[in-house]
Amino acid sequence: MRLRLICALCPCLLTLALFGSAHAETREQLTQQVRDAENAFAATMAARDHKAFASFVADDAIFFGGDTPARGKAAVVESWKGLYEKPNAPFSWRSEAVEVLDSGKLAHSSGPVLNAKGERIATFNSIWRRESDGSWKVVFDKGCDACRCAQTAQ
Repeated sequence: MRLRLICALCPCLLTLALFGSAHAETREQLTQQVRDAENAFAATMAARDHKAFASFVADDAIFFGGDTPARGKAAVVESWKGLYEKPNAPFSWRSEAVEVLDSGKLAHSSGPVLNAKGERIATFNSIWRRESDGSWKVVFDKGCDACRCAQTAQ
């Protein structure tokens, strides 16, 4: 009886093993996912879509930028609301560098922040977390002056 059960389970286990390895994502694929998420997040500013902006923010996110950090999704979304109210975006950003942990659970994205004229005014740094559904959400976001960041990196 045990032998029959083992023989019956072997094809199922083999299928699960093959299915699992066929869907394993490389670091390059995960890096591209984060870059795509960051750039889609940035596109919400150009599209003036505050609701879409909110969809990228983790429930427990912390965004730096004011006198005190905005803690939690509701506070972050509220603190950015005014930036979406005017017809033209006050700034834009794009991902230039992404690093993903070997675990595939967290990633860092950074790049330039540009004013409405397209001039670099800052550098952003965002930490993204992969959620259980496979989506990426921002958990930390902090910008710094473009000149100061460049000096720090040297």
